[in-house]
Amino acid sequence: MPHTESKLINLYEHPGHLLRRAQQISVSIFYDEMGSELTPVQYAMLRNLAEHAGIDQVSLSALSGIDTSTGATVCARLEEKALLERKVIPHNRRQRALTITPAGTRLLEELIPGAQRLRRRLLAPLSGPEQLQFMELLSKLVTANNEISRAPLSSAAPAEK
Repeated sequence: MPHTESKLINLYEHPGHLLRRAQQISVSIFYDEMGSELTPVQYAMLRNLAEHAGIDQVSLSALSGIDTSTGATVCARLEEKALLERKVIPHNRRQRALTITPAGTRLLEELIPGAQRLRRRLLAPLSGPEQLQFMELLSKLVTANNEISRAPLSSAAPAEK
């Protein structure tokens, strides 16, 4: 047994449990700072769409690390909210090309200050150098484990920035 591993009797020694708790906290702060117009997944999909106009639903889902059935549902909801448009791709009628609407672009712009506050609040317990290290390590963890995810990010979607 490596020296960093205990018997894992204490639940809070399990990285998966801590990651789940961190996700719960992140979602809570998301709604505090971003409001209830979008869910975190809708925000991620819309943010990625803003950078990849004309992308199809399947590719946008892969770019966002979301399974295709969830991605289709999210796109339908965003379309209902008039934040994106879906059009059948003529050469592949099973796929939909997506474009963000002016309302979607405006909403993303309005959410920038909330996204900045969200990041600051979530990372506030860490010092500046710790924040950088945490983000580097979290990106490394996500990137290294990408292929075993139920919805791996596509190679066109680097987890690191």
